[in-house]
Amino acid sequence: MEMVNITIDGQKLAVPKTSTVLEAAASIGIKIPTLCYHPELRLEGACRVCMVQVEGARSLVASCVYPVNEGMVVRTNTADVREARKMVVELLLANHPTDCLSCQRNLSCELQNIAADVGVREIRFDGEKKNYPLDNNNPSLVRDQSKCILCGRCIRACSERQGVHVYSFANRGFDTTVVPAFDLGLDQVACTYCGQCAAVCPTGAIVEKDDTQAVWDALSDSTKHVIVQTAPAVRVALGEALDLPNGSIVTGKMVAALKRLGFDRVFDTNFSADLTIWEEGSELIERLTNGGTLPMITSCSPGWVNFIELKYPDLLDHLSTAKSPQQMFGAVAKTYYAEKVGIDPKDIVSVSIMPCTAKKAEAARPEMNSSGYQDVDYVLTTRELGRMIREAGISFGNLEEAQFDNPLGIGSGAGVIFGATGGVTEAALRTVAKLVSGKELENIEFEAVRGMNGIKEATVQLKEGLSVKVAIAHTLANARVMLDKIRAGEADYQFIEIMACPGGCSGGGGQPIITSPEKRQNRMNAIYECDRCSEIRKSHDNPAVKELYDTWLGKPLGEKSHHLLHTHYHKQDKC
Repeated sequence: MEMVNITIDGQKLAVPKTSTVLEAAASIGIKIPTLCYHPELRLEGACRVCMVQVEGARSLVASCVYPVNEGMVVRTNTADVREARKMVVELLLANHPTDCLSCQRNLSCELQNIAADVGVREIRFDGEKKNYPLDNNNPSLVRDQSKCILCGRCIRACSERQGVHVYSFANRGFDTTVVPAFDLGLDQVACTYCGQCAAVCPTGAIVEKDDTQAVWDALSDSTKHVIVQTAPAVRVALGEALDLPNGSIVTGKMVAALKRLGFDRVFDTNFSADLTIWEEGSELIERLTNGGTLPMITSCSPGWVNFIELKYPDLLDHLSTAKSPQQMFGAVAKTYYAEKVGIDPKDIVSVSIMPCTAKKAEAARPEMNSSGYQDVDYVLTTRELGRMIREAGISFGNLEEAQFDNPLGIGSGAGVIFGATGGVTEAALRTVAKLVSGKELENIEFEAVRGMNGIKEATVQLKEGLSVKVAIAHTLANARVMLDKIRAGEADYQFIEIMACPGGCSGGGGQPIITSPEKRQNRMNAIYECDRCSEIRKSHDNPAVKELYDTWLGKPLGEKSHHLLHTHYHKQDKC
């Protein structure tokens, strides 16, 4: 790699020729404030908060887009630089709402933090305040254009990372806004509710719809039996929302906190992830042996399901009919569990803690009521649970660990790895191989399906004479690549796993906001550590799922299973 020699604040260093000034400064521990910049998105250079002084340049330059060159001399901390940054932030604040104390992003707002960092103690300008109606007519996301600083991150995340292109700039000058097509609400356009826009928004302009008060109300209602399920990826991210290191495994503390909050039973979505493997794995075998539509594609990620319904409805036959683990759990909780404990399902309030904003919309789908009621009543993101724990005054780090409740709290390591891209495929292979061959696999860890490559492929021999070729894709931009291959007749796979978010659920739109691939990878590493430490590592070895089939469901793909655990997806007609 070709290197160049530069000087930053008197320090001489050699950096790759392809570096920007911002990257070069970061390499020696100099923090330059940024707003429009995001390390995983295309460079924009729009906000100018990152300005520095480059010797020979006629004016201050935006360090996030300014390339280094041989002999460059940079100063990041001159009086002119500090005053320019402060001026930019003051101008942003001059027409920004001042409801910081009640804003959902209070204390995690990048604009708020940068204002403190650059020393803004007064706002010398009195700008015209923007006043736009809230876009909150969908179950998942709330958009408040009054808080938008026009950084463009949401536009780039939606177009580059997801390939959905919901957002764009509209109008000019002070009237510029970021809007969906025709200035419609998210409920009227082809939004998948994946929440990646909220994950990169630096302010409170895009946030998840807050359902915490509804859950508090349910917990306060003595006539209700309130149960909660927790998704695999929550246990490796919740700690970040509560001041613990990135990638901390907090399963036991999470369970203890939920019990402190007042939930009557705390269950594990890993249970229904194992159930999903029984159903989805059996469906794959059925298609392989009886000439069903191939490749079969997983249906666990609701953002991805929305995407295929919106963009590729002609390929819906490829989608597994199995519900997601969240919805399987909801259906079982208000039927099997209600019957087992003798509680009328109308008195059960089913809450789920998910890493995903699209799960809120999934729970609200009209077909997700096979129990006779809405199967999952409320969905909270990891961030929302973090806020509830803080509101309750629980010292999370000092909690003694607690255990999930039975019978729906028993899960396998295979269920845990649903939280990482490639995890559903790996979990399925562990069980499908046993169902097909009757023999247990010697090696149950499939390294070929792990990792952060956008698209991965592997061929696995299930038994003598029978192999299956699988593919894994994460982010909707990569999902589009896979679906285009299927349309073109170029997909020679039998099984495809698609997750809407980068890294799968570990990088879900409802997780604590992170700004680097390394932090996302730390969560995934923690997911695999949870699997390695599990007493049960294969879905078909889960005794609670075995009992469910033996005493109540009957068999995978049976009549009762089809009614409760499967569904059909349909074309969505939106702009």
